[in-house]
Amino acid sequence: MKELQKIMKQAQQMQSKMAEMQARLAEETVEASAGGGMVTVVVNGKHELVSLKIQPKAVDPEDVELLEDLLLTAINDAQKKAEERIQSELGKITGGMNLPGLF
Repeated sequence: MKELQKIMKQAQQMQSKMAEMQARLAEETVEASAGGGMVTVVVNGKHELVSLKIQPKAVDPEDVELLEDLLLTAINDAQKKAEERIQSELGKITGGMNLPGLF
């Protein structure tokens, strides 16, 4: 019975650490750019796009597809960086155990 109580206490501690980490990461941001800085985006730890900057030279009415590609590249890269940051922090809490569904 004492082992079960110990396990429950450890689970509660991990849950508390996870909540703290989620709150902290929600405030952190990562930045990514594409096209040599023609498009720059910032994403937070919730994978929300919080900033988007487009250099005037990236806006060419004759080549809208280029701008679309630059946006997709920058946004996807920023979201990937945010996810890598989350997984890194999660690994610190779980000791590297892969616990599906936590994030």
